[in-house]
Amino acid sequence: MGERRGSPWTDLIHCTNEMNVNIPQLADTLFERTANSSWVVVFKALITTHHLMMYGNERFTQYLASRNTLFNLNNFLDKGALQGYDMSTFIRRYSRYLNEKAMSYRLVAVDFTKMKRGVDGVMRTMNTEKLIKTLPIIQNQLDALLDFQANPNELTNGVINSAFMLLFKDSIRLFAAYNEGVINLLEKYFDMKKNQCKDALDIYKKFLYRMTKLSEFLKVAEQVGIDQGDIPDLSQAPSSLLEALEQHLASLEGKKTKEFNADARASTLSSAVSSLSSTGMSFSRMDEKEKQQALEEEQARLQALKDQRLKEISMQTPPSASPSSQSVGSGSNNNHIIQTPELFGSVLNANSVPNLNTDLFDLQPAFIPAVQSTPSISNANSAWGGKLSTHT
Repeated sequence: MGERRGSPWTDLIHCTNEMNVNIPQLADTLFERTANSSWVVVFKALITTHHLMMYGNERFTQYLASRNTLFNLNNFLDKGALQGYDMSTFIRRYSRYLNEKAMSYRLVAVDFTKMKRGVDGVMRTMNTEKLIKTLPIIQNQLDALLDFQANPNELTNGVINSAFMLLFKDSIRLFAAYNEGVINLLEKYFDMKKNQCKDALDIYKKFLYRMTKLSEFLKVAEQVGIDQGDIPDLSQAPSSLLEALEQHLASLEGKKTKEFNADARASTLSSAVSSLSSTGMSFSRMDEKEKQQALEEEQARLQALKDQRLKEISMQTPPSASPSSQSVGSGSNNNHIIQTPELFGSVLNANSVPNLNTDLFDLQPAFIPAVQSTPSISNANSAWGGKLSTHT
């Protein structure tokens, strides 16, 4: 489920890790593409942006979060193209999620899908005050993600499917962070002040609702070809926990209520934390599986590049040349710049961006392929639909 070797985004992703690449120019170019009236061009720009936020250098997301304006596509409508009305709906929803993802980074200076997790992770060790402020931000981002609302029939469209697969990956990591924050919240709940308990109870109720919504989202994912083994299990806390939380708050507010005794409360809390921890472990296994696959694919990609380079060198070397002269010739050709033909085809300078005229993937207006049997991103080879202008 990691970024596939040889995918059309590989060069762009690696460019974001080059210090001499102008990240603002790259991002601004993508933003310019979303001003196009064609849903084909706009959807390409959004999916490419999402890829770079997920797999590119963090500098890319940092720049998006620092912009005064993000995607302004709430009223986008392509009336002239085949499928224009339907695709415009998903563009509006998808852009809202990317805006929320960037806004989350702006507010907390971290990508929730990439933060450290586990018992010593960011959300599990966060203090009460910060936790109560941070969890609603995750809720907003998750809401925007789940609002994509594509059904299995709509996901037979390769473009919508491509966006959905990226959203699926984000949902796994985002909810894992959300889940760990709620575990921390519950562990602190009975030691909180009255106002904090009130906020925490509201957060927990919203968490239960979003867990149900995510379950529906994952069912759709399973129906469109994602292997059941790649879909985490959601274990809900016992319903008695909500009752215990409500009664505790009522007692703090001076209302007459039959509060749980200490032993019953501790038992209920322990059971809830255990259930949510089980959910967290399930999500972590899925994430680790993707990371391992991505690592293996990256190693295979590097080996392929190495083999290709060796082949190019052998073809450029005259048959009669001696090994020593080959070595000298190779050294003289490489001592003035760092060659990166495998990645970019040319050396990038501070005012350059990757060639976005290259084909990214097949997004013709009538492109409706069959659903992929595995959760891979659709890829083929058609043009951006016009020459991109760049800033100087």
